[in-house]
Amino acid sequence: MNKDSKIYVAGHRGLVGSAILKKLKQDGYNNIIVRTKEELDLRNQLEVSFFFNKEKPEYVFLSAAKVGGIGWNKNCPAEFIYDNLQIQNNVINSSYQNEVKKLLFLGSACIYPKTTPQPIKENYLLTSELEPSNEGYALSKIMGLKMCQYYQKQYGFNCISLMPANLYGINDNFNIEKCHVIPALIRKFIDAKEQKLNKVNCFGDGTPIREFLYSEDLADACLFLMNNYDLPDTINVGSGFCTSIKELANTIKNEVGFDGDIIWDTTKPNGTMERKLCNQKINSLGWCAKTDLKSGIKKTIDWYLTHRNNYYRN
Repeated sequence: MNKDSKIYVAGHRGLVGSAILKKLKQDGYNNIIVRTKEELDLRNQLEVSFFFNKEKPEYVFLSAAKVGGIGWNKNCPAEFIYDNLQIQNNVINSSYQNEVKKLLFLGSACIYPKTTPQPIKENYLLTSELEPSNEGYALSKIMGLKMCQYYQKQYGFNCISLMPANLYGINDNFNIEKCHVIPALIRKFIDAKEQKLNKVNCFGDGTPIREFLYSEDLADACLFLMNNYDLPDTINVGSGFCTSIKELANTIKNEVGFDGDIIWDTTKPNGTMERKLCNQKINSLGWCAKTDLKSGIKKTIDWYLTHRNNYYRN
């Protein structure tokens, strides 16, 4: 990409899209297009087609998606598969039809089987069954990466797919009913501290292992790969560091300064018991994550405390 290339960031107000937008501006890219949900419904084929026909972006970062935590995924699988399929189909196809030079599609580590050797290599995809609690979302992301591969194979359309580890960071969703584990824990411990509660309830038993990636590290990887990677094969993006949910909860508890107890609700699902990505492919290209988990959590807590009074994601 050149500094004056016309770049469309789909989903620029979300966790990942906002980080990509910030990184592009920091690196001197000055011709960036964005649209809010109110201005452009990416689920609507006609609206998306009109937008691409009018704006003619040269590069597209497809970070727009319906995302959420394990509870929301489990309760609303139809919404997750429908919304994400619509967004992906419309943006990828319109990008191809309007001769976009390159598109970057963002998937998720949950596309990989529920039980698989660790760390997870890209070729483990579709080797066994998915985790049921987020199957709708995972299937939509698998379809997205396959669509990119098929459009490159049949049409020669340059589109790449990234599969990031569990994400967190500033501009995350802190709606307790819908958010992922890190923002959920941050909000729970802060609320409990301020309300002088003596305990916090957490999902599952705390034993699952996860790899977490700070959103600004992912944004850095997105720009790196947009400029340095053109193969149809999907590529993992992770931090290389893992922790149990129990260790994560204690880290956040200590950072917040909550003195009460953690109660593990084993009637709630754990999800996949272990998920660590093999990052050998992206590391061999010369990229690696820079933000350690404790530093990233502190940045996220500080951002939430500063912005929560004028920011709330439904």
